Amino acid sequence: MTTDKYKGTYRIPSARWRDWDYGSNASYFVTVCTAHRVRYFGDIADGEMTMSAIGQRAYDCWLQIPAHFPFVLLGAFVVMPNHVHGIIVIDKHGDVETQNFASPPQQCQQRRNENMMNAPVETQNFASLQQQQCHSENTVNVSATAPSKWQQNKFGPQSQNLGSIIRGFKIGVTQHANQNAIPFAWQTRFHDRVIRNYDELTRTEQYIDTNISNWYDDEFYTA
Repeated sequence: MTTDKYKGTYRIPSARWRDWDYGSNASYFVTVCTAHRVRYFGDIADGEMTMSAIGQRAYDCWLQIPAHFPFVLLGAFVVMPNHVHGIIVIDKHGDVETQNFASPPQQCQQRRNENMMNAPVETQNFASLQQQQCHSENTVNVSATAPSKWQQNKFGPQSQNLGSIIRGFKIGVTQHANQNAIPFAWQTRFHDRVIRNYDELTRTEQYIDTNISNWYDDEFYTA
């Protein structure tokens, strides 16, 4: 993996697909890591994940995503000691699908229904992107380096795309940590991949569902 420098600090180059509209209908496999891969979210022993308080908050915030972004369906997801894996489906009803990659809303709707059976009652403001988008670390980094490009993105408004969804999720977890004096920090960026077909969706779901049992062989494992 190559690295470059920004203001004297090494960072991972963006893996984003520059010609893809991340607000379009599609299924996305997302990985969000903690800063320096610190195991803030808990630990795994004997094939069981025991979540910390901030790990439980990350779990709850992920389940709450569709409440704040109604065009989102949730697929498989898992909170690991130092990262979160999840499938996010953007399914904007009435939109004409122009990018020719399959979105499996029915399958993910079933997942969503199963997840929501255990969803918590929301007691704190998750993070309204209309009010707080400018405060996320990703927005600051982008606008500081290329404000005109951010404001005139060729794909239009950036308040209903994958980046805004993940920013809202991250802000919700960070706010909870700050309000409760819990040590915590996110890695600045996140990794995503557009899921191109049902075979890839099945492989991704299997990877997520077995992630806990394969923790010690995981690329994000830290001792």
